[in-house]
Amino acid sequence: MKHISIIVPKGAILGSLEGSRQVLSQVNSICQMRGLDPVFKVELIGLSKETIVSGGLFTVNTDRTIDDIEKTDLIIIPALDGDINLAIENNRKFIPWIIKQHNSGAEVASLCLGAFLLAATGLLDGKKCATHWLAENDFKRMFPEVTLVTEKIITDEHGLYSSGGAFSYLNLILYLIEKYTGREIAVMSAKVFAIELDRDNQLSFTVFQGQKGHEDESVKKVQQFIETNFQEKITIDQLASMLAIGRRNLERRFKKATSNTIAEYIQRVKVEAAKISLESSRENINEIMYKVGYTDNKAFRNAFKRLTGLSPIQYRSKYYRQQAG
Repeated sequence: MKHISIIVPKGAILGSLEGSRQVLSQVNSICQMRGLDPVFKVELIGLSKETIVSGGLFTVNTDRTIDDIEKTDLIIIPALDGDINLAIENNRKFIPWIIKQHNSGAEVASLCLGAFLLAATGLLDGKKCATHWLAENDFKRMFPEVTLVTEKIITDEHGLYSSGGAFSYLNLILYLIEKYTGREIAVMSAKVFAIELDRDNQLSFTVFQGQKGHEDESVKKVQQFIETNFQEKITIDQLASMLAIGRRNLERRFKKATSNTIAEYIQRVKVEAAKISLESSRENINEIMYKVGYTDNKAFRNAFKRLTGLSPIQYRSKYYRQQAG
C-alpha cells in the first residue's frame, strides 16, 4: 500500500487540498468494488495538528505532523494562497522534510502554485515545472534555474511532478492514479468525479499580460510601444534607434527582463489581440489576421497554434458566444 502525504501548508487553498484527498481516497472504494485490496493510505500532514487555510476561512485538522512521519511514498503540495513570498516563509519548515523524504525515495507532486514551495527546495533546479499561467513572471524571477513550461498541465521529472493552473491539478492526480494503479482505475476515477482525461496543455486558457515586473524602464518603453503599435511592422532596429540603444544591448536587456525575445513578445501581443477578436467579434479569420498585423496566413496560423494549442477556428469554436439580442 502506498502512503500518500498531502501536506497542509499554512495558507493553502482548501480546494486543491480536499479535492486531492477525495479523489485519491475514492480509489480505495473503486478497488473494493472490484474485489481488490486498498492501494493508498492517504493522510493530511501538517506542521501542527491544526492549520489555518484559505485566508483564515477554514481550519484543517491534520492526521499527523511531519515529526510523526519517518517515511512516505508520495508527497502532495497543494496550491498556496496570498503573498507567495510570505507563504514560502510561513512554510519553510516543510522544506528540509520534503528534501529528506525525496532523498529517501519519496516522489513529490506540486499542485498549481504549490510549485513555488517545491521549487524553494531546490529539487527542481535544472528540471521542468508547470504552475498557473498567472504566476509565470513571478516564478521565472524567483526561480530562474527551473525551466518553467507554462503551456503544460502536467510535468513528470523522474519522481517530481507539477500541475498547471487551478483545477488542472485534478489531471495530475489522475495521472498519478494511472501510474500507480493502471488505466482502468484512473478512467473510473475520472468518471466518478466527471474529470476530463488526458488534457496535456493549458495554452488555450492563458492570457498574455506582458512581463512588466522588472525595473528596466527602457524595456518597459519598448513593451508599451509594441502593445500600442502591434498592428504595424516593428523592427528591432527601429526600437533600438527610438531609445538610442545598441541593437544587441537592447535584445539582451529585453530577454533578461521579460524572458522573451523582442520577436517573441511582438508575436504574443499580436496573438493575444487575435484571441480577443475571436472571442468577441464575428470578423472572419483573415480580417482578424490583417487587423493584428499579419499578412501571411500560414505564419499567423502557425504562431496562433504554437501559443494557444488550437487553430484560430478551433479557438473561436471553443470560446466565442454570440451575444443575445
